[in-house]
Amino acid sequence: MAQPRSQLVQTGTAGTFHCVQRCVRRAFLCGIDTYTGQSFEHRKAWVATRIALIASCFAADVLAYAVMSNHLHIVVHMDPSHVATWSDESVVERWMRLFPAGNGRADAHEHKRQRILEDLPYLSELRRRLGDLSWLMRCLAEPIARRANAEDGCKGRFWEGRYKCQLLCDTRAVLAAMTYVDLNPIRAGMATRLEDSDHTSIQQRTEDARCDPTTLTQPLLPTSGSLLRCLPIHTSEYLDLVDWTGRQLREGKRGAIPIDVPHTLLSVDPSRERWITRVKAIGSGYWRVVGDAQDLIAIAERIGQRWIKGLGVAKRIARAA
Repeated sequence: MAQPRSQLVQTGTAGTFHCVQRCVRRAFLCGIDTYTGQSFEHRKAWVATRIALIASCFAADVLAYAVMSNHLHIVVHMDPSHVATWSDESVVERWMRLFPAGNGRADAHEHKRQRILEDLPYLSELRRRLGDLSWLMRCLAEPIARRANAEDGCKGRFWEGRYKCQLLCDTRAVLAAMTYVDLNPIRAGMATRLEDSDHTSIQQRTEDARCDPTTLTQPLLPTSGSLLRCLPIHTSEYLDLVDWTGRQLREGKRGAIPIDVPHTLLSVDPSRERWITRVKAIGSGYWRVVGDAQDLIAIAERIGQRWIKGLGVAKRIARAA
């Protein structure tokens, strides 16, 4: 039975989340339709562009993303308290970048801006929305659905109604989720090299490093966002970590990076097997919460449950330590 997402995403509290939004009926509405042969690959660029836009408007940092043929992944850090530091004009400007005045005229833009500034209750509501994860996912998904439906000349749902959300409890969980997301095209057999994984954050990071090699020795920044919080790992170390993890899949099987390229393993987890278990569990072991066993137990108690899926995986990882 579906449970309220508010149990995990507490209002006004900062947190990092792995969200998955699937196309309705898991149809390849952003890929190549195998039945008709029609290609919708160009829609992946729509999604990637929209991700960068919402990250710059919300109190959020996008840490990783992958746009697949029938779903998308995004790892995002939200900090609602950051919205309080924005002026009223900044709040309105950010909201209007997401929802510009309909006809695009300068006078219409100014009229809408002034109308929002004068409506203080509505302005307060917009400030709340810009720190809200559900509104971020809505502002990501809804315009893509409208644009795709207009292109197809049809009505109806494009995305499933609810997006899947995992709360990431610590830095190790965040890095595991980011690695899982960045390796999605590799696991799906769509690419064999990270730089060829189109419409992903790992491709964006490798291209940025190629253009400016000095970023490799700097702390890992979000791919986009308004918070721009660094992660406790250098860019080169993260690229090596993702590369190494992708090579742990069986050689010669679908979804493996060729193993003959040198790589460096970051000591995020001293145990090779334990780290691979962490990454794989993002998709099939954990469910609503990713973290150590004590984190899952504490959250289960907070939301009034005696058990939460993923606790067994967390305990096995703890015993292997």
